[in-house]
Parts: sequence; C-alpha cells; structure tokens
Amino acid sequence: MSVTVTEGAEGAGEAPRRKGRLHVATVEALRRMIVSGALPPGQKLREQELCDRLGVSRTPLREALRTLAAQGLVALSQNRGAEVAALSLDDITALFDVVSTLEALAARLACRALTDEEIAGIGLLHAQMGRHHARSELPEYFALNQQIHRAIIEAARNPVLLDIWERMAPRVERAKYLPNLQGGRWHAAMREHDAMFAALGARDGERLAALMRQHFANGLAVVQSAEADRGSVD
Repeated sequence: MSVTVTEGAEGAGEAPRRKGRLHVATVEALRRMIVSGALPPGQKLREQELCDRLGVSRTPLREALRTLAAQGLVALSQNRGAEVAALSLDDITALFDVVSTLEALAARLACRALTDEEIAGIGLLHAQMGRHHARSELPEYFALNQQIHRAIIEAARNPVLLDIWERMAPRVERAKYLPNLQGGRWHAAMREHDAMFAALGARDGERLAALMRQHFANGLAVVQSAEADRGSVD
C-alpha cells in the first residue's frame, strides 16, 4: 500500500490548522496500513522508515502513534518502542460479541427513525460498494462498508450508542477486515449486505437486527477456521 502524507510550508496563520490536518492525515494513513495488514500485528514501527514513507517529521509521527495507541491499534513500550498491537482470536471474539449486539440494537432503532432520504443515501453507498466488489477493489469496498455501518448507527438517534460504537470502531474495523481476505468470505459478505439493505428499505428492524448478528457471526467463523488451520500447520 502506497501512502504519503507530506508536510507543507504555509503561512504562520495557517500553522495551527496545518498541524491539525497533518495529525489527522498521519493517523489516517497509519490506521489504513494497520487495518489492511500492510503493517501486520507485532511489526515494529521504526520512526525513520515511517517518516520517509509518509513524508512527515518525527513529531507528527509520534503524536499519531500516541493517538493510535489510545485506539488500541499500537502498543507503546519504553523498552520495545512502538509496534502494531497484537490481535488474538479472543480479542476478535470479544469485539464481535459486543459490536454485533450494538449494531443489532442500532438496526431496530434506525428502522423506526430513518427518513426516506436517509435510506436513499445508504442505498447509494450500497450500490457503489457493490461496484467496488465487482471490480475486486477491497480497500474501496471496505471504506464504503464502514460508512454504511456508521450510517445505521447514526440513524439510531442514540448519542450514547454512537459514543460507545465510535470508541470501538478502530479495533473493530481492523478485526472485520481480516475475514474478507479469506477465500469466498468477501462474496458472502456482499450477499449479506444485499439482504441487510433489503431489510433496511422495508424498515424491518427485527430482521435487520438478526441479519446484523449473523453477519458478524459468519465473519468470526471464518477467522476461527483460519486460526484452526494455522494451528494445525504449526
């Protein structure tokens, strides 16, 4: 994955805004690299290599690493420095148990509150996601996948639910990316999203909630199977 952030020279009045934009861009670039597996679990994050790769200095890189550590994606240690946080099967199972429950609740609430315009907007995202799937464009597909899940959470009109979901989102996004790399799971996930959007369009909250739970269960089963196969080889 080729990612470049690049610091630029701007006027003094732009300095605070530029610093904020640079921080966000650096965090996002590193997050994408971790989520996609370009930076795998356990990999040491060597500052100079990443500075050269992203086109930033050490200060914004270190700030980005601290942000990602707070999100659970990076592990910081005085002795070992920074490395991509480990992601065990137990971690994934716990995450999927919680987020599937949150999203099932959001499904019920959203189906009561969604406007026709919001459903149409999610429909556009769903259609574009399908086009990326047809072209085997996994990163673009996955970005829209996350937008759809977020849109349903936001449509629940429950700020507490949204706050909890957002705290978990970086780790969940990383865990959700893994099953799509396995065999036919990506195609099955697209079919599941077709069914979920049909339930959303019908405002069938109970069906959408059940489909959400099954969607996460199916993804978890693929990760469990892959872990079992790896264990049998080891």
